[in-house]
Formats: sequence, structure tokens, C-alpha cells
Amino acid sequence: MPLKTPEEYLESIKKQKYNLYMFGEKIDNWYEHPIIKPTINPVKITYELAQDPRYQDVMTSISQLTRERVSRFTHVHQNTGDLVNKVKMQRLLAQHTGCCFQRCVGMDGINAVYSTTYDIDQKYGTDYHQRFINWLKKVQTEDLTVDGAMTDPKGDRGKRPSEQSDPDMFLRIVEEREDGIIVRGAKIHQTGYLNSHEVLVMPTLNMKDDEKQYSVSFAVNTATTGITCIYGRQPCDTRKMEDCLCDTGNPNYCGQEVFVIFGDVFVPKERVFMQGEYDFSGQLVTRFAGYHRQSYGGCKAGVGDVLIGATALIAEYNGVERASAVRDKLVEMVHLNETLYCCGIACSSEGHKTPAGNYEIDFLLANVCKQNVTRFPYEISRLSEDIGGGILATLPSEKDLNSEEVGPLLKKYLKANPSVSVENRFKLIRFLENASMGTTALSYKIESLHGAGSPQAQRIMIERQAELQKKKELVKKILELS
Repeated sequence: MPLKTPEEYLESIKKQKYNLYMFGEKIDNWYEHPIIKPTINPVKITYELAQDPRYQDVMTSISQLTRERVSRFTHVHQNTGDLVNKVKMQRLLAQHTGCCFQRCVGMDGINAVYSTTYDIDQKYGTDYHQRFINWLKKVQTEDLTVDGAMTDPKGDRGKRPSEQSDPDMFLRIVEEREDGIIVRGAKIHQTGYLNSHEVLVMPTLNMKDDEKQYSVSFAVNTATTGITCIYGRQPCDTRKMEDCLCDTGNPNYCGQEVFVIFGDVFVPKERVFMQGEYDFSGQLVTRFAGYHRQSYGGCKAGVGDVLIGATALIAEYNGVERASAVRDKLVEMVHLNETLYCCGIACSSEGHKTPAGNYEIDFLLANVCKQNVTRFPYEISRLSEDIGGGILATLPSEKDLNSEEVGPLLKKYLKANPSVSVENRFKLIRFLENASMGTTALSYKIESLHGAGSPQAQRIMIERQAELQKKKELVKKILELS
């Protein structure tokens, strides 16, 4: 089957029938809900650009499994060029949407599970790797979107999975059968779950010997019986239910987060990729985290491009684009943004081949990349707010702007640059507000802090990979120290 068109993707995703709740109510025809509908569009863009010959090398690749052209989101990295193109693709898509496009976690999970199943098989003689390849061939040939699911609720953070008063705080195997397993638990903060065809589940911690039931990886259809979805709220989300689209800030594109509850879900044996091999759970987590920390060097730089463009434009609309202080702040925003991208490209270029044959990033540089991401978007956003002005937090509604009574007054007093319409300035202010305090702020700032692990997780990995002893030896050699 060829790559899906955006229209084919949309029709395929409408077939997913979820047990979904939002605001305490069951949601049917979920793809028509005004809060959810804009979240589908960023995923559609991934299918649209894959059809564009200008972006073929970035958006697609030739699969080593099927020998056909497939989406890069379903591809197994075969060289450092694939790793670099992945980051370029992510920046490109964020530039087109100004928000999260939701497919990165699945892509990173695919590559982490691919190499880890190979290593498990080498030690234990299992057939997980072939099972995974069979599943991945289906994903590639049908051009499916995959949600990667790693984050558990975790319960009491001071206790291990096996020590929790409620054992379901980490997703686990509750029954093993000849034809598969039964799992129970939850995966929370699931990016784009409703817009995905498949979910690839992974453990969230380095498990111990008494935590084999938590050491599980598998894939099922996102609409599988027994799964309940609860939609996550976002800042200003109910604005999408109003008639004033401009007040949403970014009316056409938005991210999506879902709490996913597995209530004794059956997983067929052929879709199980880890079943109790606790000694490989940490490896899988580390590999996934490395790939996903690389990802942020692309997507956050792309959103940064849009935010920088909007900030430069509001300076022009306000009539201060020539001010030296404004120009200097824009330069700082660009400097920080390109630093994120540099790290993403660097950890990709320094990648290496795994025993399974796919390529993974340089882990030290990937963690440095994500550590920068936990900081720089906040400063970029702060500078954007600085240049945008206090009106980002006080602008009246679009209904006021269009009202017969007070609309003329707003159009009089919101006028700045005489060559710019008040309506255009209004839309841009709302866009910047959304980036700082609305739905985009969720994916650009909060996700930058906690996505792929909180800041301390990267600092731990940086310390582990710093090779301080080797660096000491360099000095000893230079100074001829005994």
C-alpha cells in the first residue's frame, strides 16, 4: 500500500471507536468535537508533506524490511543520515504547525524496541524481535500512526512498583496465557493517542527481579476493548468551543494529551515484545529516552522558529522593529533556538550502529540537547512576552472587537502601525498569548521541561556518560603526573 494521503488518514482515524470521556461526559464522534478536531490537523500535515516531492528525502525513507518507501515516522534508522533527517523533519513539521505534531514518541519507541528485542532474543532465545518486525511491517505497509506509551501514574514516588499499596500504579501483567497476556494499569500524558492507530507500550523504569510483571512491552490497536480514555485539559481549551476562532490563538493546530486506562486488556502473543525480562527494561527506557531527547532538538526549534517570527512581526505591527533593544532580543532568541537545533544535529551525526543493525544517537549529546530544551524555550518565550507587551494578558475578546457598540472604540485604540490592520494585530497578539499561556504553551514549555524525562534525569545521564576519569587522564598525560 502506498503512503496515505491526508484524506485517507482522516478517514482511517474516524473508524477508531473510543471509550472516551471529557468534562465528565462520554464523547461520541470524537473527531468532530471542537476541542479535539484541531489536534488532528498537525498529524494530517505529516501525511501531506510526505506526499510532497520537495520533502521526500526528509519525510520518507526506503524501509529495510519491505523495500518500499515508508514514512520516516515508521522507519528504523539505518545510518546517521537517517538520524539527521529525523531532526530536520521534526523542525520542518513544527514550522508548518506551530505546535506538537504527535508522532515522535511512536517513532522513538519503534527504534528503541527494535534493538532491545534483538538483544533479549540473543540472551534468552526468545522470538520477540521477529514478532516486532512482523508488527512493524504492518505499520509501515498500512502507513499507520503509532502512539508511544511509557509514562505510568507511579503512585507514591518514594516507592518502587512492587512496593506500592496499589499495584496498578505501574502497568503490569495480571495473567499469562498460552495465546497472550492480560494487562492492567494506565499510561498517562499520552500525546496524540486518539489520533493514532496503534499504541506501543513500554516499561517506565529500570525494573528489578521482583518486578517482572511490570517488565512488559506490547502493541495493540488504540481502540482495543477494555481501554478507557480521559481527555486531558489544556490552558484556554474551552475557547475552541466558542464562536470566536481568533481567540484560540492558533485555531487550526493544537496538541493532544490523553489519560489511557488499561482495564484487563488482552494482548495476543504475537504482539508481546517483552514479558518479564526485567534486566532489559532499563535498557529500553534509556534507548527510548535518548531518541526522544534527540527529537526535542528538532520539534522545539521548529516551534521556536514560528514564535520568533511572530515576535518579530508583532514588533513590526507595534512600530518598534528598528529599536536596538528589540533587535538584540530577537538575536538572542535566534541564538538560543539554533543552539537547540545544533545539539539535535550533533547527537545524530555522532550516532552509532547497534547489534540489531539500526542506529542510535550519541547519548551524552542527546542528554545535553534535552537539558538545553528544559531551559531555552522558557527564555525564548519570556523574550517574546517582553517584546509583545502586556496586552498579551489583557486583550478583550473577538466578540468585543466585532460588536457594534464597543468594536469601533477597540479598533480606534488598538491601532498601532498605521499600515497594519487592527484585525491582523489582534490575531497576532492572540497567537503570542497562546504560545505563552495557552495550548501551545503546554507543548512548548511544560513538555520541554518534563517530556522525555525531567531535567534531573538528563543530569544523571550526563554524569554517567561524562567520562570524568578519562578527562583526568588527559591532564595527567599533559602534565606528566604520576
